[in-house]
Amino acid sequence: MPYTAEISRSNPTCFLFLVDQSKSMLGPIGGGLGNKKADVVADSLNRLLYTLVLRCVWGQTVLDRFHVGVIGYGRQVRPALGGGLAERVLVPIGELARNPLRVEQRANLVDDGRGGQVEQIVRSPVWFEAAGDGKTPMCKALEQAIQIVSGFLLEHPACYPPLVVNLSDGEATDGNPEETAKNLGELASEDGAVLLFNGHISSSASQAIEFPDAESGLPDDYARRLFRMSSLLPPAMLQSARQAGLTVTADSRGFVFNADLASVVRFLDIGTRVDPKNLR
Repeated sequence: MPYTAEISRSNPTCFLFLVDQSKSMLGPIGGGLGNKKADVVADSLNRLLYTLVLRCVWGQTVLDRFHVGVIGYGRQVRPALGGGLAERVLVPIGELARNPLRVEQRANLVDDGRGGQVEQIVRSPVWFEAAGDGKTPMCKALEQAIQIVSGFLLEHPACYPPLVVNLSDGEATDGNPEETAKNLGELASEDGAVLLFNGHISSSASQAIEFPDAESGLPDDYARRLFRMSSLLPPAMLQSARQAGLTVTADSRGFVFNADLASVVRFLDIGTRVDPKNLR
């Protein structure tokens, strides 16, 4: 079966995030919280990057099981990590862990064991800053993804297939991205085809559509196009989705439409899940 390759320092996999940084991302996200879409995506992505770091901790060491990159697209299409990682396209996870822009102190509410909650201060590294300017050159971003992933596959031909996650609030302004997405999905390692997941970040308060298995129930041509561009969920991610209480089938794809804060977080978490048995 595909998507069973060992993920280790000698055979890492790759996570590449394409983030819409167009002007419209400065609008509010759906769900009535009033937060800007760009801020929600940045916060969710930084939390996910930290989660990926923690998945690779072994004792006092961060094992380089993952290589990660963030490409922002708006007025420019360029690497979007900051600080010492600026202009870097893909970074081993250990190097990412050592080079945050800053570390913030945040208050989280946790269970106090007596039926209530207590405030707990936690460290929260930041690698990626919110931005919003220009249009939505999604085709160009996907073309860059093809170049980046192709290079990674040349170096790691037997790897667990790379995952590209595209987060946007609107249609591409530089053409139809469907053919470019198809070309990306035709890349493969010895373990299977490259995965492309798409998340539509919404200003609407309507309920999100998460991991659908058919385009017939989607509301418009844009949603149906993004669905067609998205890869099927591998078995481990199907299991993670079911554990999160989502209804998914073997035909479910890595796509969420009308995403609010909760579904953005869930989408990113499930999308980067691999079977722990694959990790070495």
